[in-house]
Amino acid sequence: MSEHKNTEPGSSTDTQSVSENPVVQKAGTLPPLLESFVIAFSMYSRIPMPFVEWSERGMKYAFCFFPLIGVVIGACVSAFAWAAERAGLGVLAFALLGTAIPLLITGGIHMDGFLDVTDARSSFQSRERKLEILKDPHAGAFAIAGCGVYLLLYAAAFSELRGNAFPAIAGIYVMTRAISGLSVLCFPKARKNGLAATFSKGTGSGAPAVKIVLTVWLFAGIAFVVLVSGAVTAVVLTVAAASAFLWYHHMAMHEFGGTTGDLAGYFLQTAELLMVAVLAVCGRI
Repeated sequence: MSEHKNTEPGSSTDTQSVSENPVVQKAGTLPPLLESFVIAFSMYSRIPMPFVEWSERGMKYAFCFFPLIGVVIGACVSAFAWAAERAGLGVLAFALLGTAIPLLITGGIHMDGFLDVTDARSSFQSRERKLEILKDPHAGAFAIAGCGVYLLLYAAAFSELRGNAFPAIAGIYVMTRAISGLSVLCFPKARKNGLAATFSKGTGSGAPAVKIVLTVWLFAGIAFVVLVSGAVTAVVLTVAAASAFLWYHHMAMHEFGGTTGDLAGYFLQTAELLMVAVLAVCGRI
């Protein structure tokens, strides 16, 4: 997740697009769940979707489809690994392309949050100042350095994945998105406006059902890893995810007073890196 997408409901971009673009689907023209599906995929991926005007009913269940983007990423990464093995792709190309695929599919929206939070945390300023840094659209030196280190670590971990890691890696992309979505719905908000607050408010009375669906997605991701890689790998990955989640909660509450869309994206990227590294270790045991 990230705060910098200019697709919040009621924005001038939305109004102008709806009035001038005949392809735009106005709110209420699609079935409610399909509308929620389109909002989730248009917000959290670069997969082409019809432009749908955000509405209360469309926002209500959008988070239910957030982990489905992880399924798409997992399928694409696994297909790439299969093709790379048969093409005899070198280790470096395999690692770099494997690192790029999730970013290409998501458009880097979660990495944007990672960069903003890296800048904010590296400032060692007050809570209020850190929240101001999160809203700054410019990337500072710490963000650039943090991004470089992150990508190097991710590529290193990905290069160590063996054949038995695919398609188990798909479970990681599903689990991180399920947990990130749950954090947005369950954690206090550091700001009253912004993407996290918008989605949380938009979910409204549907929050209990959405939390259940996200929990089902989480356990489905774990069950998938059990099915394709065994119980031991699933348990170790679950422990890694839980550890990252507990750390994220402590960090968000202590340093920011709650969560934001940027913080949820920061957690997703951090947990994904940790879990890919753990999966690589499990494949060598």
